[in-house]
Amino acid sequence: MPSVIPSAALGPRAILDHYRQAMLHKSADELADLYAIDAVHEFPFLFPGMPARHQGREEIRAGYRAAWRASPAQPGRIDEIAVHESTDPEVITVEQVVTGTVTTTGAPFRLPGLLVMRVRDGEIVHVRDYMDGLAVAHAMGRLPAVTALLGQAGNSALYPFSAGWPPRWA
Repeated sequence: MPSVIPSAALGPRAILDHYRQAMLHKSADELADLYAIDAVHEFPFLFPGMPARHQGREEIRAGYRAAWRASPAQPGRIDEIAVHESTDPEVITVEQVVTGTVTTTGAPFRLPGLLVMRVRDGEIVHVRDYMDGLAVAHAMGRLPAVTALLGQAGNSALYPFSAGWPPRWA
C-alpha cells in the first residue's frame, strides 16, 4: 500500500479514517505518515509486547512495524462505538472495537479500545491508546504466560519490542 500523506486541511475525523485504514492494512508506513515528526503515541494501560510510549514518527513507525510483523492477529473490522467531540477542535475521543482473526489458529479476536487523539495541521501530534492488553494476550493464547509475568516488576519479557526499557514517562 502507498503511504498516506496527510493534508493540513484534514481534521481529526478524517485522520481517524486514515488511521483505521492503516491499522486494517497493518501498514506501519501508512500509520506513521499520519503523525507529526515529534508526535507521541502512548499506551497508558499495560500492554504485553508494547512499550509505554513511542516518541516521534520514526519510533512509531519502527514500533508498529515490529509489533505487526510479530503478531499473527489480522484485523478485519474496526467498529466505531462512539466518537466524542471535544471543546478543543484538535481532540476527539474514540470508542471502538477491532475484530479479526489470529492467522496461526483461525480463532477470532475482539479488542475493545479507546483513543484520545490530537490532530494539528492535518497531522497526529498525540495519541493516548487505551487497549485491553489481556484480551490481546488471550486471543494469542499467551494469557497464562502473561499473567504469570505481571507480578514481576520490570520484566522485559512483557515488552519485547521496546528498545528502551524502562519506558520514558515524561
